[in-house]
Amino acid sequence: MNIELNPRSLWLAAPLLALLVFTPIKHVSAGDQPKVRQAAVAGSFYPADPKVLSAMMDEMLAKVTAPQITDPILAVVAPHAGYQYSGPVAAYTYAQLKGHKYTRVVVIAPTHHVAFDFTSIYDGDDYATPLGNVPVDKAFAQKLVKMSSTMKLSSQGHEPTSAGGEHAVEVQLPWLQKVLGNFEVVPIVMGDQSYESSRALGVALAKLIKSEGKPGETLVLASSDLSHFHTYDDAVKMDHKTLNALEAWDYFSMSRNFQPRIWEACGGAPIVAAMIYAERMGANQARVLKYENSGDVTGDHSSVVGYSADVFVKADGGKAVETPFSLSEPEKSELLALARKSVEYVVQEKYAYEPPANASATLNQEHGAFTTLKKSGVLRGCIGYTSAEKPLYITVRDTATLAAMRDPRFSPVTASELPSLQYEISVMSPLRRVTDIQQIKVGQHGLLMKNGDSEGILLPQVPVEQGWDRNTFLEQTCAKAGMRSGCWRDEDTDIFSFTAVVFGEHKP
Repeated sequence: MNIELNPRSLWLAAPLLALLVFTPIKHVSAGDQPKVRQAAVAGSFYPADPKVLSAMMDEMLAKVTAPQITDPILAVVAPHAGYQYSGPVAAYTYAQLKGHKYTRVVVIAPTHHVAFDFTSIYDGDDYATPLGNVPVDKAFAQKLVKMSSTMKLSSQGHEPTSAGGEHAVEVQLPWLQKVLGNFEVVPIVMGDQSYESSRALGVALAKLIKSEGKPGETLVLASSDLSHFHTYDDAVKMDHKTLNALEAWDYFSMSRNFQPRIWEACGGAPIVAAMIYAERMGANQARVLKYENSGDVTGDHSSVVGYSADVFVKADGGKAVETPFSLSEPEKSELLALARKSVEYVVQEKYAYEPPANASATLNQEHGAFTTLKKSGVLRGCIGYTSAEKPLYITVRDTATLAAMRDPRFSPVTASELPSLQYEISVMSPLRRVTDIQQIKVGQHGLLMKNGDSEGILLPQVPVEQGWDRNTFLEQTCAKAGMRSGCWRDEDTDIFSFTAVVFGEHKP
């Protein structure tokens, strides 16, 4: 398969390859001869001539208009398409790294050509580019793979195969050589795109780098494009859903929406891993420096690829900032009327209500939400979407319908019950991991708890209704998740908090 400098030739991320089976490539080293991963896409994704390459990067860096960030940068995102397409956006990331003294860069990339079910950390000595070889930090790589069974020292995903040469790590290296000079690289290609895989990598990186006592000397870089092959307008709309979640630090919803391709990022799992790492190193803000897509370069808006430049920084003393969200009274009334209409329709007509398109920008935003049905003050059904998957008004339609018909704790609502039902809606803010349980405020925060396949959620109003203190709230969330008592203290348990706009026809 030929690789061309055309956005249409930039393959989709590894989830599309999951059904394919590949044989691992075996390498034999001759004595102590260094194992060098040769440049595979020089001359196609970027110039092979070092002078032309250097001049191209200098020109793109000179056109960056974003002011220099003074807060500590712990991780970044840069796109990995051909330089003539994504280079002007990538330059915004790399311009921020000028003058920094990083001695090690961990580059995390997706796999495009081969499928495998682990995180592959390169087992060789160097990565070559037209600007020279970049040495691999082999000692760090060997320590890293020992920290999780999800990671292996391997050439898989790194060395070229008959399917092509992986470009997602390689294209970042000339940029890093340009702005940093000398450094060592830890090249990582993720075959498994799951949240668990991203978490394992992010947590392991944070633990290992903290143990070294020199956190400021390492940079983590996620190599990722955004959506692929949509029209210009559709791409802009989808990509900004991703970027809004990134700025809200809701990597959990990002991961959930990447896997079924509700949102798209060709490197979504590396972004999530980088955010998890940066968070555990004290980062608390994500900043989008630049967004464009290939249509801005080619003028062809029929099928484009999205690109963004992003940084994760420790700002304002490292204190997390909650994203405010509110609804007007007319919007609340509209959603309550929609919930009632949806339930009445499905009960009486036996199929889901199709609401007309909603003109409200707020109600078209993606939010998690729960709809609760009560009868004479007693719970009659409650179902929710825990992450931002659909426009809010569609989420309310869905959750109301499911609460009436599919809550496994109750029989379906009957027509005779419709007049006596009361409706309550809880619209969730983005999810943010709790780094200190003292941050949890009973009556203000809801909790989502996850450990492996176990997961449970309780809304902010629940501990108030039940008269629970913080510890009881945590214990009851463990129980809701089907986990043992005290699970919230487990280092493998993630606790996410959120606020909610709660409104209804009758107060609880």
